[in-house]
Amino acid sequence: MLDKHYVLPRMAAFYDIECGWSADRDFYLALAGQAPSRVLDLGCGTGLLCEAYAAAGHAVTGVDPAGAMLAVGRRKPHGGAIDWLEAAAGEFRSDKRFDLIIMTGHAFQVLLTDADIAAVLKVMHDHLAPDGRAVFEVRNPALDWERRWTYERTTIALPEGGEVEKWGTVLARNGERLRFEQRYRFPDGEVVASVSELRFAPRETILRLAAEAGLELVELLGDWDGSDYDPGRSEEMIFVFGRA
Repeated sequence: MLDKHYVLPRMAAFYDIECGWSADRDFYLALAGQAPSRVLDLGCGTGLLCEAYAAAGHAVTGVDPAGAMLAVGRRKPHGGAIDWLEAAAGEFRSDKRFDLIIMTGHAFQVLLTDADIAAVLKVMHDHLAPDGRAVFEVRNPALDWERRWTYERTTIALPEGGEVEKWGTVLARNGERLRFEQRYRFPDGEVVASVSELRFAPRETILRLAAEAGLELVELLGDWDGSDYDPGRSEEMIFVFGRA
């Protein structure tokens, strides 16, 4: 079942306000280069990156299981030039082959089992062009995310005026899985509570499953500036794979 902040139209419309353009999107946009490329965005959400790729002249396919998020993407200026598909990443099938396949916004962490991860890695392998790259990130499981994700109320300003209050609480930690709740209070008083569960899979597990899927590690980065991964300090594990 998808989290409420993906499926409710009000939350989908709010997504680009809360999660606007950022350093990770600069990183992913640059990966496509300047020559026209074929790009597949798995878990594309509202299509912020899809829109940017399309504006730069790339041929883009955006895949997401949340119809409300895709509806926002279709309304963007280049939305009509993007192929949108409502599907889970592990269920995507196409005759197309892509120069770049991405899974951003830590969407890879919603894959809670080895079977879920293996299915998505197989999709990446099967749809990569011979010299293509598959790139995604996972938060470094060595850091204390439980502490980071229990926070007091913050506010997010709305373009039309007013603000949304947001606060979060970690509900449970079970091995590699962390379950947490986020609450949003809108100016009209409506409160939306959304519970999420993520998996903090270790590097070794991801590398093993990738190898089984026929993918070969090209690079492992630790930050959006391209610095190397430091197991004790890096917030991110940014994986760059090619076909083995």
